Amino acid sequence: MPLWLIIGIGSFIGGILRYWISGWVQSGALTFPLGTLSVNFIGSLILSLIMYLSEHAGFFSAEVRVFWTIGLLGSFTTMSTFSYESFRLLEQNENILFGLNIAGTLILTLAAVYMGKLIVLNFMVGAK
Repeated sequence: MPLWLIIGIGSFIGGILRYWISGWVQSGALTFPLGTLSVNFIGSLILSLIMYLSEHAGFFSAEVRVFWTIGLLGSFTTMSTFSYESFRLLEQNENILFGLNIAGTLILTLAAVYMGKLIVLNFMVGAK
């Protein structure tokens, strides 16, 4: 199967998952973009798991890695939405929520990458 088709299928699935998961999480929140924060955290964790499993354990073929990272997670994570929603919070004079969104997204997505690394290196690679 051509790589462009693999990426396209992943993008299709990732976009739908983003819509469902973000909407489901956001339905309980008022102003704060918790849905976007959630998919960014989940996407960062999954990306970290895939990349560290590929790098340290050779778990994924190039096609599978491209499907997940460029395709599915590329359309699932939402940095452009994050940026827009953050800017809108500033426009609405929601300065505290703006700061929480910026800090929360950076801290949680970096923590998710680190968690993925720890999971792979401590539980999966060591179990071989």
